[in-house]
Amino acid sequence: MSDFRLILSGLGRKPWRTTLLVFAIFIAFLIYGVLAAFQSSLENAAGPSSSNRLVVANRINFTQPLPIAYLNRIQTVEGVTDVSYSNWFGGYYQEPRNFLLTFAVDPESYTRIYSEYVTPDDQRQAFIANRDGIMVGRSVAEQYGWQVGQQIPLSSNIWRRRDGTSVWPVVIRAIYDGKDASTSTNAVFVHFEYLDEARAFGNDTVGTIQVVTTDASQNDAVASRVDALFANSRAETETLSEAAFNAAFIDQQGNIGLIILGVTGAAFVTILLIVGNAMAGAIRERAGEIAVMKTLGFTSGRIGRIVIGETLLLALLGGLIGLALANVLTSTLIGVPALSQFFGGMRITPQIALSAVAFMAALGFITGAIPAFNAMRVNVITAFRRI
Repeated sequence: MSDFRLILSGLGRKPWRTTLLVFAIFIAFLIYGVLAAFQSSLENAAGPSSSNRLVVANRINFTQPLPIAYLNRIQTVEGVTDVSYSNWFGGYYQEPRNFLLTFAVDPESYTRIYSEYVTPDDQRQAFIANRDGIMVGRSVAEQYGWQVGQQIPLSSNIWRRRDGTSVWPVVIRAIYDGKDASTSTNAVFVHFEYLDEARAFGNDTVGTIQVVTTDASQNDAVASRVDALFANSRAETETLSEAAFNAAFIDQQGNIGLIILGVTGAAFVTILLIVGNAMAGAIRERAGEIAVMKTLGFTSGRIGRIVIGETLLLALLGGLIGLALANVLTSTLIGVPALSQFFGGMRITPQIALSAVAFMAALGFITGAIPAFNAMRVNVITAFRRI
């Protein structure tokens, strides 16, 4: 009889117990999959990142503005090859609940630097040429049924116009797609000059300045040079890599990574205790069976491998089912229009799947280690006496 059939036979001795153990593991990996996908969606929502892009923000907080005049000085810094800038717009469509992830940008330089946003060249040029133009992501356009050339009322919960209104009539000049599946298309980009010339306050300031360096190895040196330019000024700067800035943006909502680690860690520890205790009890129940196997010539090592195989199979069954359902749930959530804009990147990525499989393997080995050791130590004579 093969080891695999023996593993199946061991798990089939008490189907109800096996089902409950698989269900407990399933719940743990369902939670892990959904939370990990949620974290991934937040990272995408914060924006794309490139190894040789830096973000310059106000040292106090990235919600504080910087003078747009800083741009010219940053362009002269050694190691800088390109610059752009952006400003949070705080937009919504028709009603405040229809929130839009909106930024006011310099169209020409921003679309040049962020090549992840792919749009036809004629649409890009139209966005650059028309101050009342906006560029919207494919997911947003599909959510509201927008088309290129359509005029819409874009409102802001931050910026009021000099005439006292907060409605900014705009025309959709471009719709962009992501360069790949990991690039979110849930943002809207407004022409910065349109905002700056009509807003009632904050003129000639920007939220952040984007910097492209010659090479990622030059990032630290360039960041130091930029920050040194504005040391002791009224608006000191802090320059971070784009990935670090996005992480800081996410952390404003709370340490999502720590929350995920805490929740999944608690779930896994609980599962370890449940499965480990159940398997230890199963080995005690099967002491006589193990003694017979040893009498028939099964080595202690082979018996240990069979026990480890049982816990591994349990972990894989429960974990893969949980991960599969997590994938179904996340796919369903991003299909809901009200959620797709914020969680458009919420999906089980290959990295999440691989890490989950690694956790399954670790769970199987750890929960099976002590029961396997106990099974290997079963004394034939003592076991027969108990029968």
